Amino acid sequence: MEHSGKHAIVTGGGTGIGKGIALALAEAGAEVTITGRRADKLDEVAAGHPRIHAQVMDVADETSVRDGIAAAAAGRGPVQICVANAGIAEGGPFETTTLADWHRTMRINLDGVFLTFQSALATLEHDTPARMIVVSSIAGVRGLKNAIPYTVTKHGVIGLIRGLSEEYMRRPITFNALCPGYVDTAIVQNQLPGLMRRFGVDEAGAVEIIAKGNRHRKLLEVDETTSAAMWLCSDGARSINGQTIQISGGQV
Repeated sequence: MEHSGKHAIVTGGGTGIGKGIALALAEAGAEVTITGRRADKLDEVAAGHPRIHAQVMDVADETSVRDGIAAAAAGRGPVQICVANAGIAEGGPFETTTLADWHRTMRINLDGVFLTFQSALATLEHDTPARMIVVSSIAGVRGLKNAIPYTVTKHGVIGLIRGLSEEYMRRPITFNALCPGYVDTAIVQNQLPGLMRRFGVDEAGAVEIIAKGNRHRKLLEVDETTSAAMWLCSDGARSINGQTIQISGGQV
């Protein structure tokens, strides 16, 4: 019952980890606003649960974020649960990474979280309890080659939640980061054809290559990250603040 009636926002809620968290929160009784750039994906998820509501929003656009979250709060109340999940994972050698590539990743993965959290916090009264969660990555706690802009943004959002946890220490709000390894989502599936061509392996071989990035050498399932998010949203996690929860099958 602890989530019943609360308003949650999940950015990037139309697919993968965001979709999993949104569905879990809705099942727990929250009214959930899912955001993203693709209305079709959002509407498909929203059609599957009466407490999920679609809101087209681009985290790389300040006006879109501020107006979108304000509109969601006007319709469903203050944002007591905010999951900043939207992001991109693009790679390539550092020497061929352009400044445009860098700026695009920063805008979505880092600026987008800044705007999301700031806009969500603006909906809260001073004494309103809230949970702010960012979906970072194991790339936020270690270096990841051939993905330098991505690695920098995932380190950056961890710095953000650590700073915010100190700044809001006297208020009933927590800020935490989830740091999953390689999860069986569309992002991973989209990498398989390239790996198959590069290494001359079949799909199973490509999956095995990616899975080696997790300590137990298995792809993670979406529900593993979802369960961690639900714990952080619970009353039992009220003193978990400024932390990075690593989900990768072992110590990173």
